[in-house]
Amino acid sequence: MKPSYAIAQKKIDAIEAERKRIGYWQSEPLDSDQYDFERAFAMDTMAFPQWNNPRLLVGWLQFIFIPRVKEIVATAGEFPPRSMVGAQAVREFDGAPEASDLVRLLSEFDVLFK
Repeated sequence: MKPSYAIAQKKIDAIEAERKRIGYWQSEPLDSDQYDFERAFAMDTMAFPQWNNPRLLVGWLQFIFIPRVKEIVATAGEFPPRSMVGAQAVREFDGAPEASDLVRLLSEFDVLFK
């Protein structure tokens, strides 16, 4: 099942707002070589904790995932067949209580594709 554009936009806006609220947002862009990834979640150019680590404040979520979802919505593009970002977040943020609402929102995004 593909999510509606309006629902996907609402969910991505909530994810972005939560990242900002908990301090998981960065004003500086990624290094250009970090966009040159081939593996899922850009795991070959950056570690998942980089995406959300409040000290590093860098990330795939901010610079790749959120803009890509916004682009798909804006252009009425094609969503991928599934999302696993919430499942990955559950694994990576285990023991990070400040990220619990972010993990919930990302998991809810995954559900849009079921």
